[in-house]
This record gives sequence, C-alpha cells and structure tokens, in this order.
Amino acid sequence: MSKTRVTVAHGDGIGPEIMDATLRILDAAGADLEYDTIDIGEKVYLSGLTAGISPDSWDILRQNKVFLKAPITTPQGGGYKSLNVTVRKTLGLYANVRPCQAYVPFVHSHFPEMDLVIVRENEEDLYAGIEHRQTDEVYQCLKLVSRPGCEKIIRYAFEYAKQYGRKKVTCMSKDNIMKLTDGLFHEVFDEVKTEYPEIEADHYIIDIGSARLADTPERFDVIVTLNLYGDIISDIAAQISGSVGLGGSSNVGQGFAMFEAIHGSAPDIAGQDIANPSGLINGANLMLLHLGKGQIAAKIHNALMATLEEGIHTGDIWDSETSKKKVGTKEFADAVIRNLGKEPLKLKKADFPASSDPIEINLKTPKKQVKQLIGVDAFIDWDSDDRDPEVLGRLLQQASKGNLIIKMITNRGVKVWPDGMPETFKTDHWRCRFWHKTNKKGQIEGLATVSNKDVIELLSSIETEGLDVVKTENLYTFDGKLGYSLGQGE
Repeated sequence: MSKTRVTVAHGDGIGPEIMDATLRILDAAGADLEYDTIDIGEKVYLSGLTAGISPDSWDILRQNKVFLKAPITTPQGGGYKSLNVTVRKTLGLYANVRPCQAYVPFVHSHFPEMDLVIVRENEEDLYAGIEHRQTDEVYQCLKLVSRPGCEKIIRYAFEYAKQYGRKKVTCMSKDNIMKLTDGLFHEVFDEVKTEYPEIEADHYIIDIGSARLADTPERFDVIVTLNLYGDIISDIAAQISGSVGLGGSSNVGQGFAMFEAIHGSAPDIAGQDIANPSGLINGANLMLLHLGKGQIAAKIHNALMATLEEGIHTGDIWDSETSKKKVGTKEFADAVIRNLGKEPLKLKKADFPASSDPIEINLKTPKKQVKQLIGVDAFIDWDSDDRDPEVLGRLLQQASKGNLIIKMITNRGVKVWPDGMPETFKTDHWRCRFWHKTNKKGQIEGLATVSNKDVIELLSSIETEGLDVVKTENLYTFDGKLGYSLGQGE
C-alpha cells in the first residue's frame, strides 16, 4: 500500500528545527507519510518573488492537497504579501480551526477546565485586503462579507462539533453596529443552527464575548466568528490556555488543507535548539485527523501529554514547581518518541475518531431577489477653510439638476447636513447621499427607482461645481429591503 504524500515546508527562523522534530515523531509513530519538500518564505521573497512561493511549489501543493507548514519570516517593506493569506485565499481555505486546551498543572494556566475550538472564517472580512487612500486625511479598508462565505464557515463549525462530539457552538459578531455585514453572519447562523437541534447554539456580541472568553473560557466549546475577530480571540485563547507556543491550527477548504503552528518564526532564537515544537506537533495531529489517521494522532497526542506530565519541558513553559528537566527541541522530540504507546495519567487522553472523512460542505442555493437602484452615495474630497457643511450643501443643491437630488451629507458616518450639530468633528471626506427628486425628506417606503444614467449625469454636474468625487456607492433595495445603512442621525 502506497504512503500518503504530503507537502512540507521547513520555513524560516525556528521552522527547520521544529519541523525536523515533528517529522521524526510522525515517522516513529507510524504515520506512513511521504514528504515532498518545497521552499517558501524569506529566501524566496528575497529572490524576487514577492508572493514568497514559486510556481513549481504551487504545482506540488495542488498535486498533494495536504500541506504541513513551519512558520516563515516575511521581510519588512518592499511590498511583500503575507504568504499565509495568499495560500489561504488562493486555495480556498475558508476555515481556520484552532483547538485551545489547558494542560494544568503541568503547564501554568488560570483555567484548568479550558478545552475549546475556535473556527474562524479565513477568506473574507477586512482581510480581503482592499484598501484605498481617498483624501489627505482619510483612508478606507473594505469589509467584504458574503452569504456563501458565512454559510460555509458556520456549517463547518456545526459539522466539526458533530464529528468531534462537541456540545455547543457559539457565534460572535458585532451586528449591533455593523448591521449588514455582521448582521448577515448572525442571520445565517440563526438559519443554520435549526438544522442541528442536538447541538446547543448561542450568540455573543464580540466585545462581551471576548471578555467572557478571557474570564471564563470553560463556558465555551466551539466558537465560530468572522476573520478579524477570529484572528484576535484565537491568540488570546491560546495564550490563556498556557502558551501560544503550544497551539496548532488547520486551514481547511474543499479538497485542500494546510496545517501549521500558530506562532511565528522567532528568528531571535533560531538555531539554538531551544524552541518548543509542540505547536507544530499539534498542527501535524490535525493533519492526521484530516487524513483519517485518528489512531496515529491519538498515539502522538497521548505521548505528548505523557511527556508534559513527566515534567520534560522546553524553556518557554519551564516552571520551577512542575518542571523536572529543561530540554531543547531535539531532546523534547526524543522524549515524545520514547513515550509513544503511553497514555497520560492526569491530562485528558485523546478521544479522536479512529478514522473519519474530511468535512465537506454543501451550500444551499439562495433565492434570487428583486434589486432596485434608488440612489447613490458620492464621497467627496472637499477641504474649505472652515469645512462648513452648509456651503457644501448649497453647492450640491446646485449640482442636483437631474433626477437625483441631495438628501444628506455625513462626515465619518455622522449627519452634518441638513440640521447638523456644530460640535461634530469634520475631516476632508464627505459622504453625500442623493435620491430621486420625487422622494420626500425622511421617506423610506416607496422610493423611486433611478438609473445608472442618472448617476452619471449627477457626477458630471458635481464636477462642474468643481468638486472631487473620490468614490461612489449605489444604493439598492433587495425585495424592497434597504441594502445600505442609514447615516448616524439620518
């Protein structure tokens, strides 16, 4: 029977040391893997490939579909793109999964009962990386959230809970403020949870949810959230469980997966044989589970727990009360190998399915909605001496000669015209909302439809007034429901 081929990258900094330790453990445990090694990271960046990976390496990744990656160093400046983000988005790795478990009393943590998994959306949100500078003072970053993206990650969280015997899935969002984007995430969560009645489901606003996570993490089981929030709370969870250095993660898509430690390349300690390989070992265990090798993953996990119980610790988790022998990277791996076949006496023994198929998600086909254009937001770079919105309002009233008339002006989201407050701080960036001239002030229902031709005519008229439009956003309704947010004070 042929071995399973996986792609391996030794990375930068401490990467080669912890990867060597991890591969020795995999081989000793009988993982039955064949490794195809690729070069990624700093050396590739500095060779002139700003993506940090060569075309040949992409071919190997596509062929094997499983990638075990050590941490890399991204050079500062020079337009180098994050390789992690590039791989995740290029290969559709929509789910980032980070288990966080406390190993008390052998690794210090204030939360001995902590044992949770964070499932983070991996492709969208602010990590779409679409940013613009629009005026001297104002920059923007677009937050993109799609219904398919929300549904994929939320279904994955429930399927993960089902496959690994988890009892509860908690959604975290900020839909009290971002009512459309985060509101969509919460809405889809509420739809999907009804299909899993055996799994408890709840929702937290991300700020209080993060506070509860930091204070009482044992109340959580599986947490599903958007990209930025997940990035932040997964590091918090890993740290309060004992150490970021112990955490592994998986990045999973349809037919492809990448596994890694969650920590960085730590170049300051590279080559000194002192790095803790546990994070990458845990990442490799997630890979084994993905490959249906649950018995091997359990064998390695139990050996790792037994090693921690023996007090054989690397310097980052050394504690005078619980540690008995301080070891380096190689010696720690040797101890795990010696303990293969043992089970922990106090720490939680592995309870993995002996074999399992990768989680696959089938999306529902959404109902097509009636979309109507009812207005436009024109964002204008305007910097008069006193930044008086009344002056700008008069200019835009003069520009309103077609079917679109000025309804409202906001500055950083707050209404400043008409009837604005003089205390409101104003920048040189103005959102100017226009809609059909037949609509009355304050009217929402029965908005008249306009055309793109109307928008073009308006922009031409605004330019005639000497104003600089830096961006436009069309205002739509979908089945009669507003597809845009109201201004603060509108």
